[in-house]
Amino acid sequence: MSTSPVGAHSGRARAYRFAVAARVLLASAGGYGIAALASALLAVVLPGTRAEAVSAALIASFAIMAAVVIWVFAARTVGRAALVLGIVAALLTVTLWLAGAFQTGSAT
Repeated sequence: MSTSPVGAHSGRARAYRFAVAARVLLASAGGYGIAALASALLAVVLPGTRAEAVSAALIASFAIMAAVVIWVFAARTVGRAALVLGIVAALLTVTLWLAGAFQTGSAT
């Protein structure tokens, strides 16, 4: 009994397709999450009027999303990309909390 090279190739092709699909999902969901957190933080900490800070933060979010997507596909493994995105999201969330973005009540 010899192993067919076609069977081995299809297993590798399936693993490759799974890795690409995982990177696409991580890049889209993780990129959106990081961009949203980063733009929220920028909107809180940027100087100027609230409208200017929000506008600048939203413009920056497009570049942040693109950078995250590029980085996810450049990362050595999908696991490493997911771990780094999780750490960055946690750090952004803590920084938002420290900046007072989660306070209840009216902001003046």
